[in-house]
Amino acid sequence: MFESLTAQLDAIHPAIWPTLVLLSLLVTAWIVDLITKGILVRIVHVLASRTRATWDDVIIEHGVVRQVAHLLPAAVIYLGTPVVPGLPELLVNIVTNVAAAYAALIVILSLSALLTAANAIYEQRADAIRRPIKGYIQVGKIVLYCLGVILVISALLDKSPLILLSGFGALTAVLLLVFRDTILSFVASVQLSSLDMVRKGDWIEMPQYNADGDVIDVALHTIRVQNWDKTITTIPTHKLISDSFKNWRGMSESGGRRIKRSLVIDLQSIRFLERDEVEHFRRFALLHDYIARKEQELADYNKALDLPVDDAVNTRRLTNLGTFRAYVFNYLRNHPDIHKDMTLLVRQLQPAPEGLPIEIYCFTNTTAWNDFESIQADLFDHLLAILGEFELRAYQQPSGADLSAWVSDTNASNASSQNE
Repeated sequence: MFESLTAQLDAIHPAIWPTLVLLSLLVTAWIVDLITKGILVRIVHVLASRTRATWDDVIIEHGVVRQVAHLLPAAVIYLGTPVVPGLPELLVNIVTNVAAAYAALIVILSLSALLTAANAIYEQRADAIRRPIKGYIQVGKIVLYCLGVILVISALLDKSPLILLSGFGALTAVLLLVFRDTILSFVASVQLSSLDMVRKGDWIEMPQYNADGDVIDVALHTIRVQNWDKTITTIPTHKLISDSFKNWRGMSESGGRRIKRSLVIDLQSIRFLERDEVEHFRRFALLHDYIARKEQELADYNKALDLPVDDAVNTRRLTNLGTFRAYVFNYLRNHPDIHKDMTLLVRQLQPAPEGLPIEIYCFTNTTAWNDFESIQADLFDHLLAILGEFELRAYQQPSGADLSAWVSDTNASNASSQNE
């Protein structure tokens, strides 16, 4: 029957029968595709939504099942073409090769979607931020796509993939040149992950790239940083290995943020305290114990001297600056927002032409930026305001108002002397 029908169609035109067969196969493949997507895929979606696990929902969401469903129409064409009688052998080979190449492409795309879903499933873990695998996933996709290109070409040419692979030996140097950045980035990703140098959410600084903010994405080729002004800086991954950068994660995890700032004291305001001034400072709650302890220490020292202790130049005495340093230290130690288990120092730095720097070195008990700045500002507001109690002056370069006042005083003094 088929032979007679084929002969009649060939008598009309030789191309009618192959065309009808191919159209019927395409219609069959289309119907199979509709059934697969309309029934089977929906059944899988419903079953996945009824389970308590979330990994199957992620796989569905990333279209893995939808990609795999395209294999059935390709299988219909690949398996159906050779069994239909009357088709030229050349046409059968072309159609089956194209169907095989399409199937190989679908497999590669399905595996790529599966890798993307695997990364999404992994990112749901608590330790995913600390050890991201996105870079490895991207390397896997590159290898997968290279393999897919080989399989598609070998299917179209009806040749073994090994023949194509054997020809890649001569292209090794070219491939190394083309994928230089990829290779460098992959090695850098392995080092960054194994050494735990940077994670998503870390605050990093790289001044050479104008990067200062939170890491929002760690990929194979690039790391994206959202700066504090909301701009995005993209840094090549391998640059984090070859160049230096600062990671503030340690500060965030420690629970304390460092204050390191100096008050510059006018050297001319530093002097010894008189007896009545010592009594004045004794009423300070933060200095009461210090005054008592220091007076006893100085009395014991002066008593052991062989020199006359009634001469002030031969004795040790309290100074307004030393008393101020003791006040600052006790103030910080009793401050509710200063971390008690971290380093706390109030120290003198090298005197400079501007004066004597008194450095406050301590840590707040919070790492939040707004709270930190508020605590630091309140702390130095208080210290600057209380300097006058110790008759100390903070150094400040003369301003225009200072010079105007000096000129006015000079003119007034000159006018007064002339009148006299």
